[in-house]
Amino acid sequence: MNNRGFTLMETLVAVMIMTGGLIVIGSSWSSNFMRIEKARMNTNMASLLERKMTETDLQYRGRPLAEIPEEDAGEFEGDDLKHYRWELRSKEFEIPDMTGLIAGASGSSQSTTAPEQGEMMALIARTVTEYVSSSVKEVTVTVYYKSPRAKAKEMAQSISTYFVDYSKPMSIGGLPAGLDTGATGSPGGGQ
Repeated sequence: MNNRGFTLMETLVAVMIMTGGLIVIGSSWSSNFMRIEKARMNTNMASLLERKMTETDLQYRGRPLAEIPEEDAGEFEGDDLKHYRWELRSKEFEIPDMTGLIAGASGSSQSTTAPEQGEMMALIARTVTEYVSSSVKEVTVTVYYKSPRAKAKEMAQSISTYFVDYSKPMSIGGLPAGLDTGATGSPGGGQ
């Protein structure tokens, strides 16, 4: 009867193969866990961004744009949100000055009234630019997350929206706002 068992060499090879397999499985599990953690964190940040932007919209909707602070910050309430914080920044909406471009395009025409048209177009562009700059405010909310385990910097996600003051009157070329220039008929429909 030949009861031959495993030799030491066969046992070492089997242990090495099994160790290699466990290392691969452990590494795979660890990277999957990190991906799941990152997806959870991104989902939380997106949800908090939506929540904070909705709060901001409800707080300042219909109010004068001057009431929106230029900077504000805070933390979210709750033990599960202690690693998240938010910042709000607002600024006037800036659109590029198109008067030079419009005046240059109108000046290239061969018409004798081209300079007058160019001046009128520049006046309209300047008026619209000033009106939009004074009646639109860009508000950006940023949510930050600092992982308690990682020593890396904070992760951030931002979202922007625009608040518009529709009640602000528009003045044209130095004329007082709301002045009836007589260019249009009366609202009553008379001649």
